[in-house]
Formats: sequence, C-alpha cells, structure tokens
Amino acid sequence: MFEIIIFTLVFIVSYAGVGILRRWSLRRGFLDVPNERSSHTAPTPSGGGAVIAAVCLIFYLFYMLFTAHTVSWAFLLGGGLIAGVSWLDDAAELSFIWRIAAHSAAALLIILTLGSFNQIYLPFFHSVELGKLGIIVTFLWIVGLTNAYNFMDGIDGLAGTQAVTAGIGWLLIGKMLGFEDISFLGGVTAFSALGFLLHNWQPAQIFMGDVGSAFLGFTFAVIPLLAESTNNADDPSLPTVAAGLVALFVLDTGATLVRRLFNREKIWRAHRSHFYQRLVIKGYSHQSVTLIYGTVSALIVGVLIFWLHYKS
Repeated sequence: MFEIIIFTLVFIVSYAGVGILRRWSLRRGFLDVPNERSSHTAPTPSGGGAVIAAVCLIFYLFYMLFTAHTVSWAFLLGGGLIAGVSWLDDAAELSFIWRIAAHSAAALLIILTLGSFNQIYLPFFHSVELGKLGIIVTFLWIVGLTNAYNFMDGIDGLAGTQAVTAGIGWLLIGKMLGFEDISFLGGVTAFSALGFLLHNWQPAQIFMGDVGSAFLGFTFAVIPLLAESTNNADDPSLPTVAAGLVALFVLDTGATLVRRLFNREKIWRAHRSHFYQRLVIKGYSHQSVTLIYGTVSALIVGVLIFWLHYKS
C-alpha cells in the first residue's frame, strides 16, 4: 500500500511538473527548432526530462533514508552530473568532448564506489569471468547506454515508453529477487516517465531533451551495479537482465553505429539512420513505431521474468 501511494504521488508530481516546465519553456523560448535531421516539423518545448531526473533522484534519496538503506551518493552525484551537463547541452549545444567527459566522469565515479561487473551470464555459455576486463566492460556499458538512450530519443513517446517498460521490469524483478531498493527505483523511474509520457505522446507537447534521455540511460546502466552493491549480491544474471530490459535500444544503436562506422561517417553528428527513424521515413507514425518498440519491450520483460524464475 505504501508503494502504491508513493508511485501515485510520483506520477502526479511528474505530470504536473512537466506541465509547468512546458509553460516555462514557451515563455522563455526554450524550444527545439526542427532541422533537416529532425522527425518533427514545428518548434516544440524541450527539456521535459529534467522533471524525470529530479523526481527519480529526490524520491530515491528520501526512500533510502526513510528505510535506513545505504544511500548511493555516487548514483546521486553521477546522475546529477549527467542531468546538469545534458541540460546545458539542450540549452547551448555543448561540444561532444564536454559531454563525453561528463559521461566518463560519472561512469568512473560509479566504478570507484560501486565496483564493476565481475562476471556476466551469457546464454549457452553460462557465466563468463571478466577479471580486470570487467572494469573496461562496465565503463563502456555505462557510457555507451547513456549515449545510446540519447540517440534513441528521436520520435514522440519512444524514450518515455522504453523507460516505463524497463522501469516496470526492474520493479517486478527487484521484487522477485528481494531487492526492495532496486524495485522501488524501477517503480519511481517508470511512473515518473509515465507522467512525462502523457505530455510526449504523439503529437508531443514537449520533448524529453538530453537531460532526460541521458539520465535514463545512465540510470538503467547503473541499476544492476546498485543491486549488487546495496544487496551484497554477485549475480552474473544482473548485467544480462539490464541489457535485456533495454535490448531494442542497444541493438538499434549498435547496428546503426556499426553501419555508420563502415560508411566512415562521423558518429557524433546527428542523423536519421536508426531503424526507428527509417520506419518513420517510410511512413509509419510516431505512435505506431513507439507501440511496436513498446510491445516488444514488454514481451522481453515477460521473458526475462520467466527465465529468472525458471533459472532459480
């Protein structure tokens, strides 16, 4: 009952907060103006993801303090750094170097305090020991997903829907594994994203912006490390679950990156060659593409829960 009340409050605060931020953005002219690479056609308020970041960090802090759990200040500082730099990028378009430096600093902070992946469960290969290579894998995972999530925030509703499905996935899986703090963080992420999503569904009244997409990517990358650290767990399936819950974003970004590298394109420049963008160019609506990705992601959540139950 306690969590139901909290999650309802999270949803209300997020929905109201995004509405307030939208009106502020309109007054200040804080708009995303479309260009030749955009999937929208009219100037639209941006930065709505700042509310998601603020709600997640604040509710996580108070929950951990209220339940006497150990607060991960690295997650709070790292998430705050990612959100802050991304907000500046939304407002002033920071160079790629500054963005990647902030992402790297946040990733190193997490590794130094929460540790890195020691082993990963791979289907058909079982657990693979990483040794010192785990530090590099963890660093690339955090920085990579932070950017991948940002790359995938290109049409109405897509990034928000992924946050809802992945957040609910961690809510349920956290309950299954007995990780109450992780379950709570997953729920807060899902319901804060849902409050935003009602403003972002096609036709979007406000965009998430880098401040929201980068923060969500960072959060979903760090959650398995939080689970291992705060619950004294060394479960090789946690990295696998984390990747599975955002599998479509990882696969779409990975395939697009490989293709662009093969074509000798500058990977940090904006483009419209992601699979979801190609579907929109072919005539599919933002809503249709988002529903396809969301439905597949929800099915993956079900498969992961079944796998964990069968595996245990």
